[in-house]
Amino acid sequence: MRKTTILGLLLATTVALGCGAGTTDTAGSGAAGGNASGEDDAGQDDKKEPAKTAKLGDKVRDGKFEFTVKSAKCGTAKVGNDLLGEKAQGQFCLVTVNVRNIGKESQMFSDGSQKAYDAAGTEYSTDSTAGIYANEDAATLFNEINPGNQVAGVLVFDIPKKVKLSKLELHDSPFSGGVTVALA
Repeated sequence: MRKTTILGLLLATTVALGCGAGTTDTAGSGAAGGNASGEDDAGQDDKKEPAKTAKLGDKVRDGKFEFTVKSAKCGTAKVGNDLLGEKAQGQFCLVTVNVRNIGKESQMFSDGSQKAYDAAGTEYSTDSTAGIYANEDAATLFNEINPGNQVAGVLVFDIPKKVKLSKLELHDSPFSGGVTVALA
């Protein structure tokens, strides 16, 4: 009986999180569920435009969050200070990002939902431990952001020394569609 209850709770949580996943608005101008002209996508006879890739400095939206990637710097060997820090297995890429809640209720931001890719399409996840040392206030780890508020922080990716990141995929939750930002 106890295993069934736990399994039921896990399933209910997964469904609830999936239902709360956001929609994507890469242009930063449309409402959720509609296109930039305000029309509903359902009446467009499957003539969907390919998602636009934003660049550094552009405001992009995914679900309840508006992201602005300010900078990306690779080649860092260590984050933190002389006493406490983290050394890269390869090299750290430090991506400075602003995250603003554009929704009507609080939303959890997590660095673990963010991804980076190289030109070959290899996916890299964030290094949350290094992120603690790169951010004094841990703004990109787990942060509940209230409507209208924003946080700024550094996403840390540990990638091989000879690899260059080409794009980021930013998400408001693990189950959202995400938005793409080119780094080059």
